[in-house]
Amino acid sequence: MIRIGLLSDTHGFLDPKIFNHFKECDEIWHAGDFGNQEVSDQLSSFLKLRGVYGNIDGKEIRQIHPAEQHFLCEGIKVYMTHIGGYPGSYFPEAGKKIKSGMPGLFICGHSHILKVMEDKKYHLLHMNPGAAGKHGFHKFRTILRFTIMKDKVTDLEVIELGLRASID
Repeated sequence: MIRIGLLSDTHGFLDPKIFNHFKECDEIWHAGDFGNQEVSDQLSSFLKLRGVYGNIDGKEIRQIHPAEQHFLCEGIKVYMTHIGGYPGSYFPEAGKKIKSGMPGLFICGHSHILKVMEDKKYHLLHMNPGAAGKHGFHKFRTILRFTIMKDKVTDLEVIELGLRASID
């Protein structure tokens, strides 16, 4: 059993509340657009961090985190990238990887829109945690927390960090 804290699109801002919400997690997964190395460093000094770079991330982050991750977690094949799309409308490169790799869990960010949905065609669970940062068009800052146990995602929680506009 492993407990995961999932976030994306921090854009250089890391809300301190995230550490409280992820304190009982085993790993943090970041689906891109860290914004700066400080965000990556703070997360990786707190817990084991798996991340991918996003379209706004510069050379520093791209040297630390790859464009995509493919790994096995508690029996589930995981594919994580920043720009991925959604079931029925995948970004072309992500769609090719999904078809060829057949993950059980597909994670992406980029849209700033929280969305968790089943893809019945490819038999996978799609997760986009929305945006945890304060830059973008999203109204609420969101993250996800869940457990993977015996090849199943359980105990999925959506956590609202507050209004994007309420951060100074």
